[in-house]
Amino acid sequence: MRAVFWYNKLMKKNIKITFWLLIVSFLFILCQFFVPAIKDLLIGPALFLGPMFIFFLLGLALIIFTVREKVEGKLKKFLLLTGSAATGFFAFVFLHNAFYALNVVTGHITVLNYLTEILGATFFLIAIFACPLGFLAGIAGTIYFLKK
Repeated sequence: MRAVFWYNKLMKKNIKITFWLLIVSFLFILCQFFVPAIKDLLIGPALFLGPMFIFFLLGLALIIFTVREKVEGKLKKFLLLTGSAATGFFAFVFLHNAFYALNVVTGHITVLNYLTEILGATFFLIAIFACPLGFLAGIAGTIYFLKK
């Protein structure tokens, strides 16, 4: 019985730690784009994409911990929104780039050219607008329900 209590307490702590690390990594990614001092330090694809990959993994971990812990109510919805928006950003950026590459390869076929352009643009808009807005809404709701 005591082991189950310890496990539940550890899982709840993992959710909170993962959530706050996700916020810190999001702020670092924002600084990476808008603060020149940090932008100059991160030259090269490994250093540029590293924080984004960590952001993706933290979002995935938040989803797994939330489902495994069986969090209920509105807190679960906001945690899942936060995690899926963080995971979705990286996935939709990858899909946008994949369809752009497919467009370059199949650009001479008219139907595929239009289809890959539409899909690439759709995934780009989802990654740039929907995922960050969903992430911010998830953060706001999670913080509200954690304080409550």
